[in-house]
Amino acid sequence: MLLLQLSARRLLKLHDRNRLLSHMAARWVRFKGNPASDSEQEAWRESLVRLAEELVDAGHGELHMFVECQPEGVEGAADVILVGVHPETGQDSLLVIELKRWGSVEATENPGKVAVPGFRRPKKHPSAQVGKIVDFFASDDSMNGLSVSYAGLTYLHNATEDSVLPLLAAGTSKGAHSFYFTDDTRLDLLEEVRDRFQQESGAPAAGRLLKRLGLQNAPLLEAMALSEGADTAFTLRGEQRSVWRDVKRAVDRGRSPSGGGSERSVFLVRGGAGTGKSAIGLQLLRHFTAVGLTARYATGSIAFHAALEKLFQRDGILSTGQLAHFLSFVERPVPVLDLLICDEAHRMREVSKLQYWPPERHGKQPQVDELIQAARVTVFLLDENQSLRRGEVGSSQLVVEAAQRHGATPEIYDLHTEFRCGGSEGYRQWVLDLLGISGEVPHVWEWDGLMHVEVADAVEDLERVVREEQRDGATARMVAGFCWPWNEPDEKTRELPLDVKLGEWRRPWNAKGTLSRHANGEPPAALWGVDSEGVGQVGCVYTAQGLEWDWCGVILGDDMVRRGDVWHFKKGKVSGKDEETGLRKLLKPGSVDPGLPSDPDEFARRIRNAYHVLLTRASSATVIYSVDPETQRYLKKMVAPVDEEGLRPTSAALPAEQRFVRKLRAHAAEQNQQRGASGSRQLGLFDS
Repeated sequence: MLLLQLSARRLLKLHDRNRLLSHMAARWVRFKGNPASDSEQEAWRESLVRLAEELVDAGHGELHMFVECQPEGVEGAADVILVGVHPETGQDSLLVIELKRWGSVEATENPGKVAVPGFRRPKKHPSAQVGKIVDFFASDDSMNGLSVSYAGLTYLHNATEDSVLPLLAAGTSKGAHSFYFTDDTRLDLLEEVRDRFQQESGAPAAGRLLKRLGLQNAPLLEAMALSEGADTAFTLRGEQRSVWRDVKRAVDRGRSPSGGGSERSVFLVRGGAGTGKSAIGLQLLRHFTAVGLTARYATGSIAFHAALEKLFQRDGILSTGQLAHFLSFVERPVPVLDLLICDEAHRMREVSKLQYWPPERHGKQPQVDELIQAARVTVFLLDENQSLRRGEVGSSQLVVEAAQRHGATPEIYDLHTEFRCGGSEGYRQWVLDLLGISGEVPHVWEWDGLMHVEVADAVEDLERVVREEQRDGATARMVAGFCWPWNEPDEKTRELPLDVKLGEWRRPWNAKGTLSRHANGEPPAALWGVDSEGVGQVGCVYTAQGLEWDWCGVILGDDMVRRGDVWHFKKGKVSGKDEETGLRKLLKPGSVDPGLPSDPDEFARRIRNAYHVLLTRASSATVIYSVDPETQRYLKKMVAPVDEEGLRPTSAALPAEQRFVRKLRAHAAEQNQQRGASGSRQLGLFDS
């Protein structure tokens, strides 16, 4: 659990705008299921703000505060964990703080408890809870090799030294967690902070701690690119680790002479966008490849397949030959694979076939059966809220029935913890509520310190933000509902048609066809999401699915518009090809996706799912704009404004160290682009 994570200075900004308590109270309900008590909220108002003010006044306003942080497996939460960098060692530095409003305490017969005026029962020494958190960080396993300086203390800001003497009596626990400070010794507290932290921003250290706690994983593809083959590209936590362990046992059992090697095992891992399904799959692939077993990673997504292919080329363990498409298993491998991981399994087709394949190449049985027969252990990673196109039949029921046909009882796992969208469960739920997928009444989105949302005043503003962030080293893309024709590039000039038109603003969809590069350097569709030159084109759900960027600009088209309290879904229409230009034109606003069904309910479900995909592609910030004025007004009401200064996660608002890292990333992308400009890429069977 983590209610809030931000710098002391930003916490005071929220408080000054009367948004701190309401935000924390809403987060509390989401984690606990019941409202925070009046005393809890009063403690936030008094103690939390007091500590933040002390830090800012002492010049440590950029230290990050993890508020009500409860690491997995620890009983109880830390009121505050201060996070920054140690001034002497340069290591990440953590200070666990228990905040108490007690004015005095009295001794009891139990040396581990004290009597507090106003409370009927004795209270445990505050250091007891601090000690649990400090002990957690002292564990090598918990920090996964991260070098950390840590300590703990209790701050009783309403007390004097004399009024809390029993806390320091003989017999009370001592150690790195048992420091006490009062109003009398507040200057000593600030000296302790100075001894443990530099004054520079704690944001980089906070980011590392979030990842180690499993509260926020790096974007999937970026983590792979930066891992350099290390086995710690992703931190598997809780639910993820259970899946990984059980699949590993099944593979080991299948290889064992006494383990029934002819038996098949089927795993079904379900979860929404960003719950870590692909992280599990890639860790499994890496592990079993490293130990010499045959493992393949299959997907039904062209864009995700191509993005992985590009990264596998730089990997020290994995190879591009391990990537496959669901269509690749019409013929059963001989011998069968040890492990087949099927990502984006909701995109499975009923039968394996392509339009240009001769009938003899078509699959003779359901595609799901081919995938199960291809390996001793098959893992399906599935999100039923991302089923979009007519012909995509992947579902839990499909997998379960197919497994049973092959004599296997599928092991089913449901992932709930959100790693995408900055690790913000609140944002993920807000998207589900906003789109009407959850059935819950949507609330107004307010910044939560993890994920930023804003509604652009115009599409030009949306594009400006995306381009500025890309230029400054972030990853950023524009995406839109499928509400405009998608024409082929000009055969002679390789120019991309400016299909996405909003008044005078006109931009191309990401490239279509098999060309490796287009007139203005635009990449092929399969690389649009990972090639820096893709920033000027607009992607749709089919090219964005499975990918993630720091910033994502989402354009809502006329296919989903708000009227009063209800969403309305509209089917559009395009013309045939013009005899002279060969281009199709938009005749009627609405969805022009040829893959959507005609049934109104199913049509609406697929549109909602498409926007759910698009709105969950960002790891830091989502910028939204609707082409429909009434819908735009509704979105403005549903997103509380955020001040420009300091709170928007733009490059300018980042600390110097993070700005430098982004600049390096932007420079590397530019160098890669220059190196690749002179060559062309050989496209594979499933590229388009």
